[in-house]
Amino acid sequence: MDRREHLRLLVSGSFGAGFFLNEPAEISKEDIETSKKIIRENGGGYGRTDAEIKRDERLHAASFFTEHELKTVAVLSDIIIPADDVSGSATDAGVPEFMEFIMKDMPYLQTPTRGGIMWLDNESKKRFGKVFINTSSKQQLELVDDIAYPDDAKPEMEYGVNFFNRMRNLTATGFFTTEMGIKDMGYKGNQANIWDGVPENVLKKHGISYDKKTLEECVRNSERGIVAKWDDDMNLIRE
Repeated sequence: MDRREHLRLLVSGSFGAGFFLNEPAEISKEDIETSKKIIRENGGGYGRTDAEIKRDERLHAASFFTEHELKTVAVLSDIIIPADDVSGSATDAGVPEFMEFIMKDMPYLQTPTRGGIMWLDNESKKRFGKVFINTSSKQQLELVDDIAYPDDAKPEMEYGVNFFNRMRNLTATGFFTTEMGIKDMGYKGNQANIWDGVPENVLKKHGISYDKKTLEECVRNSERGIVAKWDDDMNLIRE
């Protein structure tokens, strides 16, 4: 799977009993301080209300995934976005930690995600006699290939397909919203444009041209990196 396909897949088109957030009955002082540290390291709560900051602290201090589930999420996310010569893998970018937070921030994802991991382990045990993370890389890819392509998947794989679609979208969202992912895309953000004036063929078509003053003051490629300065009479100052 080409990692850059995930941007396109991102915008393309209940299991068992309910599961609940495994939040401790009483959050320790150490957990709260740890969550505050995480928030500070990720922008310091800039633009957040006091209520939102407190909610973030509570969510960071709580936990949802079990150790086994988090390992499964890590393996899946690295299958979806592996490391290459451009950047690191999904786990290098912190995608499992992102998913842990999202599960608490969007509780409606908890049951289908946990159920999907259970489905994946059950399917893996039927095929290979082991849970998914204990199988070989080849076996993991064999199973993933059966649920990664909705148009080609067998009807009995529908639950797995839906689960993998959701995991792929979350992985892509988590990865491509990090500094690593943004650099991977080559996204430059808002930058000053370079204007070379109206193209010559367009000027000729309309029978107009630049006067000498405009060319000298506004369309001088050799000075495009210099910030213009003007005197009180609005004449360009050349240093």
